[in-house]
Amino acid sequence: MPYVTVGEENAGNIDLYYEDHGSGKPVVLIHGYPLSGASWEKQIPRLLNAGHRVITYDRRGFGKSSQPAEGYNYDMFAEDLHKLITSLKLQNFSLVGFSMGGGEIARYFGKYGSNGARKAAIIGGIPPFLLKTDDNPEGVDGSVFESIKKAVAGDRYAFFTEFFKNFYNTDLLLGKQVSEEAVRASWNLAASASATASLACVSTWVEDFRKDLTRMDVPTLVIHGDNDRIVPIAASGQRTAKLIKGARLVVVKGGPHCITWTHAEEVTAELLNFLRG
Repeated sequence: MPYVTVGEENAGNIDLYYEDHGSGKPVVLIHGYPLSGASWEKQIPRLLNAGHRVITYDRRGFGKSSQPAEGYNYDMFAEDLHKLITSLKLQNFSLVGFSMGGGEIARYFGKYGSNGARKAAIIGGIPPFLLKTDDNPEGVDGSVFESIKKAVAGDRYAFFTEFFKNFYNTDLLLGKQVSEEAVRASWNLAASASATASLACVSTWVEDFRKDLTRMDVPTLVIHGDNDRIVPIAASGQRTAKLIKGARLVVVKGGPHCITWTHAEEVTAELLNFLRG
C-alpha cells in the first residue's frame, strides 16, 4: 500500500495512505468527515474512464492513514496535502473536495497559492465561515458545535448513527437514493476512525476561510445540495461561490449533504464537464 510520510510523533512516522490510478491530468479527491478516500467510489471509475489520473488519500486520523494525537487543524491538513502533491510531483492538477475537503482546498490556496494547479471544485464544502459572529451573521450559532463535540465525546458511535441520518436525509431518501447497507458502510468507516480525530475535527468546522477563498485564482466549481442539513447552502456554498472570482455555483435540487452518493450521476456529470472544459 502506498503511503507518504508527512511528519513524526515520538519515534513513529505519521503516514497518509493514498491511491494513485490512471494517467492524464491529475485530479486529487479530498474526502469528507468522518469517511476516507474510499467514499469517492461513485466518481473514481467515471474519472478514470474520462482519461484522468485519479488520486485519493485518507486525511490524518481517518481510513488507513496514521492516527496521531495532534495536528487536527486546517493549516496542518493543507500542509499534508501539499506534501502529497510535492511527493507525487503533480503538475496541472485539479483539487476536488467534499465537505471538510473544501476546507483543505481553500487553505491550500491560501497558504501555497495556485502554482501547478489547474482547477478546483468544492462539493458541499464547509467554507467560507460556518461560525456565527458579529461580522458573520449568516453563520451557525457556536452552541451547535459545542453540542456536537459533547455528543462525539460522550458516545461517538451513537453520534454517528444520528449524524448519517442527516448526512443522507434518510427520512426522505432511504430506499430510493441510498440503501441501508450504504449507510451502514459509512458508519463502519466512521467507527474505524481515530476517536481523537473524530472529536478534534469538529472544532475545525468553524475555521475562517474567507481570506483563503479570495486567493483562489483558478476556475472553480461549487456544487451544493439545497436540502443540506449538515452544511446549509445559505451559510456555505452560496457565499463561497460569491467570494471566489468567477466561480460557478451548481445547486442540486433536493440534494442532502452527501450528494456525491445520493445524486452521484448529476454531480459526476457536472464535475466531468467542468474538468473537460
